[in-house]
Amino acid sequence: MTRPLTFLALAAFMLGGCSLIPHYDRPAAPVAAQFPQGPAYAPAQEAAAQAAAEQGWRQVFHDPALQAVIHTALDNNRDLRVAALNVEAYRAQYRIQRADLFPAVTAGGTAERTRTPADLSTTGKTAVGGEYTATLGVSAYELDLWGRVRSLSKEALQTYLASDEGRRSTQISLVASVANAWFTLESDKELLKLTQDTLQAYEQSYKLTAHSGEVGVSTALDVSQARISVETAKVSLAKYQRAVAQDMDNLVLLLGTHLPDNLPAAQPLAAGLVAEVPAGLPSDLLQRRPDILEAEHTLKAANANIGAARAAFFPSITLTASAGSESADMGHLFKGGQGTWTFAPSINLPIFNAGSLKASLDYAKIEKDVDVASYEKAIQTGFQEVADGLAARQTYKQQLQAQTDLVQANQDYYRLAERRYRTGIDSNLTFLDAQRSLFSAQQSAITDRLSQLTAEVNLYKALGGGWKE
Repeated sequence: MTRPLTFLALAAFMLGGCSLIPHYDRPAAPVAAQFPQGPAYAPAQEAAAQAAAEQGWRQVFHDPALQAVIHTALDNNRDLRVAALNVEAYRAQYRIQRADLFPAVTAGGTAERTRTPADLSTTGKTAVGGEYTATLGVSAYELDLWGRVRSLSKEALQTYLASDEGRRSTQISLVASVANAWFTLESDKELLKLTQDTLQAYEQSYKLTAHSGEVGVSTALDVSQARISVETAKVSLAKYQRAVAQDMDNLVLLLGTHLPDNLPAAQPLAAGLVAEVPAGLPSDLLQRRPDILEAEHTLKAANANIGAARAAFFPSITLTASAGSESADMGHLFKGGQGTWTFAPSINLPIFNAGSLKASLDYAKIEKDVDVASYEKAIQTGFQEVADGLAARQTYKQQLQAQTDLVQANQDYYRLAERRYRTGIDSNLTFLDAQRSLFSAQQSAITDRLSQLTAEVNLYKALGGGWKE
């Protein structure tokens, strides 16, 4: 047993062979040091920026009803479940590949009894014999002299880590999608309620106009125009009823199940539902976006694959060895003098392969260059998404304030036009125009609030969501 044990010790020592993986340097980010919107980033803002970067979704979305909906989606969404299972699959593949770094030790035993007839026996008599063996050994273990196996193991590890970042990216996208779907549903509910109230007002106005027409105060044209307003509002009512139903279907699909029971009442759409990211964030926060980290892990996997392709040019040594005992008598199997061993090293030296190895190395290098470009593109895309989000946040505040003022002005105009029409000073046309203007301004106010909230959600997603979640 001494020689096989010596072999195993030698094999363990050879695990520390050289590596042909190129030195990895993270590519420089092809974007500006800070985003174009907001004040310049100063070191004193680092703590605030770090705190913003590490917020979880519960700290970002303040509506308890939305929090319950997001929690339900994280538990039941099928896309997220598939992403998590893919991570486990890649983890298992990494463990399989890593196991090749170590010898696979197996134990075995055989027992054989044979009876030889007298006419076939060398002694002329019937003979009964047996053979028993017990072995412990390794088979086809590659000495990793040039780091090929370790390179493949590192490639599998980086692929596994990339899949985990992909899962996190899927989770952040899911949280953002659920939040946007929730705000869209609540916005369409508000638009539906506004349309119902407006239709009720139009119908009341139509009745008054029709009654005035019966007594000769209003003309047939006035009555016809009032009816047009009613029918137009009915069209909008059907549209928003359909939108609310479809919004609910979309939300249920994202959740992967029905809405939670005893859901708290949703808060009205207004500022403060989504935490505001502080201005002046440095662009290097993008390095923490899961999709960018996923691209970098993919790049590292390609870098490790180059090491494996390089190692293929060198000889590979494979060892097979076993040790045990053998005896014709079961009772003597483990007695002294019955020991056996085998040691069968083999070497494979590539001599001619028509350029296959060189082509494989070239392909690995090109694959790395492609992954570098993909990594840089991911950073540029992230930078643009954050910059767009910051620009939207600044302008939507101004737009919402202006729209609020516009709604107030239209309300004043509507009250004045109604009073003048009822007293016979102005025509019905002026009053109907005031009605339509007020309805349109109120619709736009709700739509703008939704757009502002969607921009905040998209900014949360663009910054990589909550890294601690």
